[in-house]
Amino acid sequence: MSAPFTIAIDGPAAAGKGTISRAVAAHYGFEHLDTGLLYRAVGAKLLLGMDPIAAAQTLSADDLETDGLRSPEVAQAASKVAAIAAVRAALLDFQRSFARRAGGAVLDGRDIGTVICPEAEAKLFVTASPEVRADRRFAELSAQGTAISRAQVLADVKERDARDRSRAEAPLLPAKNAVEIDTSEMSIEAAIATAIAAIEARRR
Repeated sequence: MSAPFTIAIDGPAAAGKGTISRAVAAHYGFEHLDTGLLYRAVGAKLLLGMDPIAAAQTLSADDLETDGLRSPEVAQAASKVAAIAAVRAALLDFQRSFARRAGGAVLDGRDIGTVICPEAEAKLFVTASPEVRADRRFAELSAQGTAISRAQVLADVKERDARDRSRAEAPLLPAKNAVEIDTSEMSIEAAIATAIAAIEARRR
């Protein structure tokens, strides 16, 4: 079995990091973890009245399959619980253990390259303009039948960006040695190809 190889992919909401991460994992045959789902699952429990720290400490794999984790309400709750130091600490070991599994792993989130896996062999920071990200998120929500205006989606994107970038614990920012990919004007195929090329440069 091959040695661990960790790929850390960070970036704001709807920049394309999830799509790129899944494609990269499939390309290399690595396991993939959307770390945002951990925080969404905790956020969903918060909305049900549970203490967020207790929710993080007792989180199970089944919680990641809960319906509605992609809703705007859960997204906002996830951003709020992610600012709580004790919540992040409770989820840290799970993420690090996943990252160093034999055979390789791809993790996407907001602090993978900076906090969770600072020693990752390859780091990417995937971004796009707030307007482009709002358009993508609005199209996704509309397809799901969610009644929300584009203006509200854009406001939510900007609010979440501000919260994620200004929080004291693990703020959203590129790792110093991360390759930045702006997908604003890129097709999905071009973004994935760019990501794989950047990772290949680190595998040589």
